[in-house]
Parts: sequence; structure tokens; C-alpha cells
Amino acid sequence: MKWLSRLTAGLKSSSSKLTSGLSALFGKEKIDASSIEDIEDALISADLGMPATLAIIEAIKAHRWDGPVSEDGLRSVLAEQLTTILTPVEAPLTINTAHQPHVILLVGVNGSGKTTTAGKLAAKFQRDGQSVMLAAADTFRAAAIEQLAGWGARTDTPVISGERGGDAAALAFQAIEKARSQNSDVLIIDTAGRLQNRVELMDELSKIIRVIKKQMPDAPHDTVIVLDGTVGQNALAQVKAFEAHAGLTGMIITKLDGTAKGGVLVALAREFSLPVHLIGVGETAEDLDVFRAREFVSALVGGEPQEQE
Repeated sequence: MKWLSRLTAGLKSSSSKLTSGLSALFGKEKIDASSIEDIEDALISADLGMPATLAIIEAIKAHRWDGPVSEDGLRSVLAEQLTTILTPVEAPLTINTAHQPHVILLVGVNGSGKTTTAGKLAAKFQRDGQSVMLAAADTFRAAAIEQLAGWGARTDTPVISGERGGDAAALAFQAIEKARSQNSDVLIIDTAGRLQNRVELMDELSKIIRVIKKQMPDAPHDTVIVLDGTVGQNALAQVKAFEAHAGLTGMIITKLDGTAKGGVLVALAREFSLPVHLIGVGETAEDLDVFRAREFVSALVGGEPQEQE
């Protein structure tokens, strides 16, 4: 199945929630005050967030309708506005092999999919011909270490790990040493999930970054938050907290399949303007792919999109 088909299927719940809320407008002679309320309710219920919702409503109000409001016409205006919001954050995760290794630090809360994402990234970069090393710096959970080891075995990627409960910062330090000694192009460091309101855990993350910088002053070269797309607006609080402690450079949104909250990606883009590198709509390595604004919008609002090259 092509990526666009998987994405469209994954966003079906989000798309249905969004478009069903707008269906009452089809056939109306004009967009009146009650119609605006219906649009606002539909956009907010689809987790687009208030700033994006207000911007879209202004565009709909300003649009010159040629006759009654049509389904295609409303979809077109909505798609145009969403594409305007999302295109600036469309940015692939690129590797600079001059760094050797290019260090990617994955952060986020418990259950966001960091470890699985680390494995999928390893598979992706290996396919691109780059040598990769994984570091299991989630020392709190033995399952995370085992899970990353499994991805390492499947992708033929070496995994640096230590004892459960060990010093995560020390392990990150050791991983950089080994990646350098083996001339690895990419080092992906998987950190423990931590709640954004747990100060001591966020301080530990800051320590990991300080230790990395002692060995490589310009690292981590990417500090990427992995977000669970099912949490809706709570994702905004997560980004705000991790940005303050880790200096985020980008986002990866997972678990967009089967949720009615996929619109939160629009809210995140509008609020933070951080690059969205990849999005995930399933469990396999092929279900994580580069974020393309136009494809995402097409899947979210419906219609007949064209797959981007």
C-alpha cells in the first residue's frame, strides 16, 4: 500500500470528525453568524486549536462564494488555509555526515513511541546507506532496552545499552565514544519517557544534554520530541515543557492512525513553528514517513489528492 493510502486510512477518523461538523453548511446561500459557530465548533472538535481555527474562519468569511456553499468549495478553502499553516514546518530530518556521528536525541513523555521511532529511524537511515548506532538511554525500563535491542537485530544496527537504573547521561557519553570509534554516520539516543511536570526528570534530561555537549559541543545536532497524536491538545503542553528544558529542533508525530485528534498537528504548527520531520500511521517501519503538508491536508479534508514526489 502506498504511503498516501496509508495516511488517508490513518486519518479517516480525524477527517470524518472535521468534515461531518461542516456538512450542515452545504447548500447555504451565505456564511452567516450561526454558520461561523458551526465552523468554529467543527474545527475545535477536530483539535486544530483556537489560533488556527480563528485564522481559518477569517479566510472563510473573506471568501467570495459563487452561489450556495458547496462541499468542494468549502473543502478547497479549508485545504488552502491548512496548507498555508503547515507548509512552513515541512522539513525532513537530514543527516550531516561531517559530524560523524550526527547525534539525534529523542525526547518525550511516557508512551509516545520514542523507542519504536528510534528503531524505525535506524531502518530508514540504513536504507539510505548511512551507518547507524542506537543508544538505549531509557535506563528506567528494561522493556525499552529489550525493545531497542530487537530493532537493532532486525535492522543490523549496533545498540549501546547498560544496566537497568544506570546513569543515562553516562550511557549517552559512552555511546558517542563508540559511535566515533566505529565511524558511525548517525547516533540515535532513545531517552526515558518523562512527564513534563516532573521537575527532577526534566532536570535529568538537561543533564544528559550537558554531558553530550562536553564531548561534542555542537551536539545533539537534532533534539526531536516524539508526540503521541492521540493525546490532542495536551501535546501543546508537552512541547512547551520540553522546549524549555531541551531546546527542541523538531517534532515527530506518531499514532495518527485510528484517532480523531490528528488535527492537533495543525495546532502544533501554528503555536510553535517547529519543523515536523516525520509522521507515523502504524507499527511497521514503512508506516513512518516524511511529513508533506499537501498530502496531510488532502487526507485530513478529503477529496482526491495527488501523491507528492
